[in-house]
Amino acid sequence: MPTSSKAPADPFDARLVRKLADILTETGLTEIEVEQGALKIRVAKQATAAAVHHVAPPAPVAVAAAPAAAAPAAPAAAPAAPARAAGDEVKSPMVGTIYLQPNPGSPPFVKVGDTVEAGQTLFIVEAMKTMNPIPASRAGRIVEILVEDAQPVEFGEPLAIIE
Repeated sequence: MPTSSKAPADPFDARLVRKLADILTETGLTEIEVEQGALKIRVAKQATAAAVHHVAPPAPVAVAAAPAAAAPAAPAAAPAAPARAAGDEVKSPMVGTIYLQPNPGSPPFVKVGDTVEAGQTLFIVEAMKTMNPIPASRAGRIVEILVEDAQPVEFGEPLAIIE
């Protein structure tokens, strides 16, 4: 009786991974996950610094208060990244859509100037129809909120500054 020396079929399909990577490239997505039975494949690509979209404009009061001789220097500084408030950045742990309040029409979780405790919910990021609370990394005061409500966010994108 001949015995078969074939190994069990490998559930990993490299063609599927390549196809998912192509979908990421074609659609501009940064992450995709597929699950079929016990097989679960997640393909993600790193976001570059160029992916940061929303930048707070410089305060117009500082430009108005500058002497006339310093006015030409102000436009030269504009292309550089704006200075952020000193403190610890709260970064997005995932790709998704950020919400500043628990429900539409509700007051925001926090506002600039609010004192927060470590672990207090600051925002919610919706990812794959799941609402994920984003907690404060430490106790302190919110000195800057770097995102707008219902804005798409990337993994590692700064959301707020705690002083």
